[in-house]
Amino acid sequence: MNNQLNNLGFGIAAIQMNSQQDIENNLATIKAAVIDAASQGAKLVVIPENCCSMGQQFATAERFDALSATMAEYARTYGIYLLVGSLPCPYRPDGVIVPDGRLRQVSQLFAPDGTLVARYDKIHLFTATVADKQGSYNEAATFEPGTQTVVTSLEIEDAVYKLGMMVCFDLRFPALAQRLRQAGADLLSAPAAFTYLTGQAHWSLLLQARALDSQCMVIGAAQGGDHAYKDGNTRQTWGHTTITDFNGSIIASHDSSELNTSATAEPDKGYAIVMASLDKQAQIQGRQKMPIFDCHRLA
Repeated sequence: MNNQLNNLGFGIAAIQMNSQQDIENNLATIKAAVIDAASQGAKLVVIPENCCSMGQQFATAERFDALSATMAEYARTYGIYLLVGSLPCPYRPDGVIVPDGRLRQVSQLFAPDGTLVARYDKIHLFTATVADKQGSYNEAATFEPGTQTVVTSLEIEDAVYKLGMMVCFDLRFPALAQRLRQAGADLLSAPAAFTYLTGQAHWSLLLQARALDSQCMVIGAAQGGDHAYKDGNTRQTWGHTTITDFNGSIIASHDSSELNTSATAEPDKGYAIVMASLDKQAQIQGRQKMPIFDCHRLA
């Protein structure tokens, strides 16, 4: 694992998980990861898509408010911004119940005082045929797509940073990353649960490409490993949690689908942490040297 944390910016932790369908166990893992990351100096902690349960979306959605309150308490107790990769939610941002028996896939940012800073409803829903055990994926059968892009502020050590929010399949759409940059983003969150095969082929490339498109740091917090479903099926995700700099360089990563990758490693904690710092001054200078958004003509 390559982690980079310096004193030029604020600390960021991307968490890799192997969430199963036991919500309480997943919550315990999230809490332990938050405590660990905060103790290492993280001011922003990003946890993956489907962090509280892989599958069982409707049962998890029934607990959306309670789970959100728990996440808010973690942020408050440990004094960090907590980006909850995604939770299934039965209602839209305005409180209206999602029609047609579907849900929204919601990413939330909680502040160090526990308040909800931002909610982003995943716009691009995963639709693909993949040569794995599941074969076909159609998130639109379960979820309604969101309609609003979200850029929100982080106030850290007397400075303000702008976070643009994405989730997983959003990474395949460069126009979204560009729009978030145009709205002022310094960094982009990309919590994910990429399939093993699509992740192996494209995960790293997409993180680097979106960083280059937007000149933003991209934080890819991922699910990794095998996930057992109650119907006896399993799903395999790619992992490889990665933080990519504004210039497309990978600055920190967990280079595996599995959490415990060494015979000499400490006992599996149920998570892996990737740490990096956002150096805003270096980012500003990089953008000035290559002012691509001053040259952009098509959108």
